[in-house]
Amino acid sequence: MSDDELEQIRKRKILSMQSRLNDEQRQAQAEQQIESQKQAILNKILAPEARQRLNNLKMVKREFVEQIELQLIEMAQTGKLPIPLSDTNLKSILIQLQSRKRDINIRRI
Repeated sequence: MSDDELEQIRKRKILSMQSRLNDEQRQAQAEQQIESQKQAILNKILAPEARQRLNNLKMVKREFVEQIELQLIEMAQTGKLPIPLSDTNLKSILIQLQSRKRDINIRRI
């Protein structure tokens, strides 16, 4: 291979890496924008105590809370939630959702 061919390969590789980096940055920015919109909606529909409860629970069960947040937003948009949602109402919703979760028991024989 000549030096020109190597230089062209390097340039193509650099361009592809820059393109990939730009795509990743755009995707991260879009995800951040979606998250900020979600938090703004949650701030409107949740009372401060309920928001604090969700934040505390998010430290332990992140995926579970993210699903609950999406469900709460959907319920609020359809008018199925009182706004602002109080902490006691959130507790009852959490209890209902937690009871739906399957319990797995392992028995030794």
